[in-house]
Amino acid sequence: MKRWMKKIAVMAIAFVTLGMYVPTSLTQESVEAKPRMNSDSDVSEQSSTVVLEETPPFVDPRVALSEKAKEQVLRKMGPRISERVADEFTTVILPKIEQVMETVMLDENGEPISHYGITEDPSSGYGERIFHVYDYHKQENVVKFHVRRVHRPLEGHWFNFHYHLNTDQFETHYEIGEIFWDKNTPPKWMT
Repeated sequence: MKRWMKKIAVMAIAFVTLGMYVPTSLTQESVEAKPRMNSDSDVSEQSSTVVLEETPPFVDPRVALSEKAKEQVLRKMGPRISERVADEFTTVILPKIEQVMETVMLDENGEPISHYGITEDPSSGYGERIFHVYDYHKQENVVKFHVRRVHRPLEGHWFNFHYHLNTDQFETHYEIGEIFWDKNTPPKWMT
């Protein structure tokens, strides 16, 4: 196969599997002997290059998606919001998000499902979407994680984290938790 076709195939497979699998058979160069001229003399030497195959350690898909989820939430909040609520988010909200993802990412036999992924673009401005867990085989959303702004008179502004499941057509809000912001209006998402 031509070199550029190999590169495209490797990138496509890595992209589709979210980097969990990179085909090493396509990335290896063939072991071959190449003649090399010695600059001191005109004697040709034969040298061979050996590529050692390094197998990546097994990464649990749930752990990889959990890390991706944390990245997406912090990206959604943006630097102005996350600098004030990041500690409370990591201690209160993130463990509950991970718990929900643990239960969703298991099949009937209790085995982890590896064909789930997370959407890349959280909504900015005043939108609620943080990320969606997506089933690549069925090509549909499984869980939608959202955060909305709640203004309670005399209490102030809160961030309400919740999720929706596809089992009820994303109708019901399942509470994850809330974080208090301030009496002042919070900035837009991703600012």
